[in-house]
Amino acid sequence: MNRYEIATDFKMPAAPHPIIIIGAGGIVEEAHLPAYRKANWPVYGIFDLEQKKANHLASIFGIPRIYPSLAALVADAPDDTIFDIAVPASHLAGILYQLPQGANVLMQKPMGETLEGAREILQLCESKGFTASVNFQMKLIPSVIAAKRLIDQGAIGTVHDMEIRMNIYHPWELWDFLFGIPRMEMLYHSIHYMDMIKYFLGMPRHIYAKTFQHPKQMQLASTRSVIIFDYEQPIRAFINTNHGHDFGLAHQESFVKWEGTKGAIKATLGKNINFPKGEADHFTYFLTEKASDGWIEADIPGAWYPDAFMATMADLQCAVDDPGSAHITSVKHAFDTMRLVEAAYQSNDVGGTVIPD
Repeated sequence: MNRYEIATDFKMPAAPHPIIIIGAGGIVEEAHLPAYRKANWPVYGIFDLEQKKANHLASIFGIPRIYPSLAALVADAPDDTIFDIAVPASHLAGILYQLPQGANVLMQKPMGETLEGAREILQLCESKGFTASVNFQMKLIPSVIAAKRLIDQGAIGTVHDMEIRMNIYHPWELWDFLFGIPRMEMLYHSIHYMDMIKYFLGMPRHIYAKTFQHPKQMQLASTRSVIIFDYEQPIRAFINTNHGHDFGLAHQESFVKWEGTKGAIKATLGKNINFPKGEADHFTYFLTEKASDGWIEADIPGAWYPDAFMATMADLQCAVDDPGSAHITSVKHAFDTMRLVEAAYQSNDVGGTVIPD
């Protein structure tokens, strides 16, 4: 019998808070609202600048209130409301300024478009006494939670290698606001993986990064990146993303791999493959002490959509109820992730070392 527990549970609030959603785009329809439905959490109301989008989601998910304006939403919100903000990063600060003192806020990543934008958001949350999270939910995908639990139990020893690999085809046209902005792939996608590596290994000493355009996607600032985290030896940690692999599914890859002194874990994140339909997740691990068993595949219940989105909301609600809770999605943690992103872009801008004569 395996002496290690493979678990994916997370702390849930004792009693749910009412949720009001600001923004009615695709991520709300595909992930936020299905997560809250699965958790049986009440959605009190919804608002979007395009009211037909709010009407559409309200009819599908039975949301009782559709607000004509942000001011009307704020005026009607119960005191213990969670404001779930799912809008482009450029709009975050303007919305936060209009929320009441002491509000509870879950905002979609990224935390602004630059480090200065993130600093403004952090200072705003602190000055207004918000209990606030940023929705970095990929570290709370069930298979990633399972990996963290195994690692915390010492199953694979000391982690010295972490690799995140995405060789996929991503339909960026689903998010038209991404076209024309100066920062794209690292800010809007690989930011999740930077947040995940930080969650497992802590803040690195340095970042080395290069982000690239794709010749068939030149309208986007970049769609491919290589990002290396520099820790004390002998840790190796890196991210390798290619969103332009438009050659069928046979060689698409989407995984996180951890190697330790006593074993290894590999989690395939199927949602990124054949996106947005997605493929199944897979979770396998190898224990040196049971080398004769080879790689063991475990059945992990749940998936990125919607389970990880339920976990981020639960993390915030537990922090609202108990300020001493772990609150791993807090704006303070998110600000450190934005520091990593800024370092990655600075590294990209500086460029590599010139080849000597």
